[in-house]
Amino acid sequence: MSDPTRARRASSFGSRAAAYAEHRPDYPRAAIEWGLSGATGTPRRVLDLGAGTGKLTLGLTELGLDVTAVEPDPEMRAELARRVPSATSLAGRAERIPVPDAEVDAVFVGQAFHWFDVPAAMTEIGRVLRPGGVLVPMWNYEDESVPWVAEFTELGRDGARKPASTDDLRAVAHPAFEPFDDERFHHVQRRTAESLLETIATYSLVIVSDPAESSALLTRLREFLAANPATANGEFDLPLVTWGLRARRR
Repeated sequence: MSDPTRARRASSFGSRAAAYAEHRPDYPRAAIEWGLSGATGTPRRVLDLGAGTGKLTLGLTELGLDVTAVEPDPEMRAELARRVPSATSLAGRAERIPVPDAEVDAVFVGQAFHWFDVPAAMTEIGRVLRPGGVLVPMWNYEDESVPWVAEFTELGRDGARKPASTDDLRAVAHPAFEPFDDERFHHVQRRTAESLLETIATYSLVIVSDPAESSALLTRLREFLAANPATANGEFDLPLVTWGLRARRR
């Protein structure tokens, strides 16, 4: 992907901020607790970096944590502030975090780490994390071990798959951090065909594509869901996987 295309996709979500907040899945509590358990001591001050509309922020606040959410897009940040008013919401980006040195016990990143300049971001994350704190990138994606889900995501091309670039992130090394470990958590999201299509319409490749191409894609997916026995009749459970990485600050 060329840098201009990548940058356009990375900054595209604000145009669909309300739909993103409404339809994107949340993160299972077990995955969040696993991430927190990687820190030494008991984490209390947590940063949600690239927080979007607060899908992960909300899960962190529900654990009683003191959460600061940093997000560059003003439309996404406005949704976050509206939906998670208990979190402190700040404008900023991963490569320049508006937080003092050693200020937080954990940094979570939901669905955004692959958009960062990773070496620069990890240096900056290392600055704001206390020693023994933990960095936890996470991704939700559709569970392709389920046959109909695999067929659906293949038909949709972009699907909700974890971005291919994340496969390399497990091996990322940075002097401020111990090596990443990883874990997967299965969960579901209650959907209808139309709400699932609304979710697909918030994916960056769909947002930036020619409208005729996006419309044709959504039509193909709608026809598949109407013909598929698991999804043809009202509500259904969409199988999901949350994949988490975890690295402790040295």
